[in-house]
Amino acid sequence: MRRKLAAGNWKMNGLRAALSEIEALAPKAAAAPGCDVLICPPATLIAPAVTAATGSEVMIGGQDCHAEASGAHTGDISGLMLRDAGASHVILGHSERREDHGERSEDVHAKVEAAWNADLIAIICVGESLDQREAQNTLDIVGAQMSLSIPDGVTGLNTVIAYEPVWAIGTGKVPTTDQIGEVHDFMRARLERRFGAGVGRSVRLLYGGSVKASNAGEIFRVSNVDGALVGGASLKAAEFGGIIEALAGV
Repeated sequence: MRRKLAAGNWKMNGLRAALSEIEALAPKAAAAPGCDVLICPPATLIAPAVTAATGSEVMIGGQDCHAEASGAHTGDISGLMLRDAGASHVILGHSERREDHGERSEDVHAKVEAAWNADLIAIICVGESLDQREAQNTLDIVGAQMSLSIPDGVTGLNTVIAYEPVWAIGTGKVPTTDQIGEVHDFMRARLERRFGAGVGRSVRLLYGGSVKASNAGEIFRVSNVDGALVGGASLKAAEFGGIIEALAGV
């Protein structure tokens, strides 16, 4: 059985005062024993967030890592550094990294291997733009990103895949459940074909893009949706707690 996962990506938001949201999230995570709960704050908050989450079911992750373990890379952070700070996961290949920083799927591939070497679980993001969706190229784009971003050696223990249609991130626009299901079924089939049924069925598939408590239940009932990668709605424990509750109830 794949464990459900509610992952929150705080992006470039959060000062020390925001750590109270992690503390407030602890009882909500405890009330959902069938779900994993993860918060990925900015790098400055990872270590204090781990402290804030001590004794709870809430896990802490990073939002990116460099492909190298160390070196002359000013401003970057390595997977080993994230692990040393107490992180268990890292988000890689998010569309904002691909667009704003020019990251290619080949770059994501190298970062995933670095994350694995640091004993981090990689959350690999894939997704299409609005132009690609309207041109009916969604599956081609997602398939190509999966092929190039995911290294050999993937297992259900070291990797999570998140489908985030770029046009739905932070816009309030949400694909129909049929559209989400089509992509998630496609991703599952691709994983099974490449890695075999056992591994392919063990990897968790998350949906991300304007997920909130009010629409989470409908999304989580879609085939092959094992949870969500949540942006803005994860910043407040009350809203993210509603998403966790919806996931636990499916």
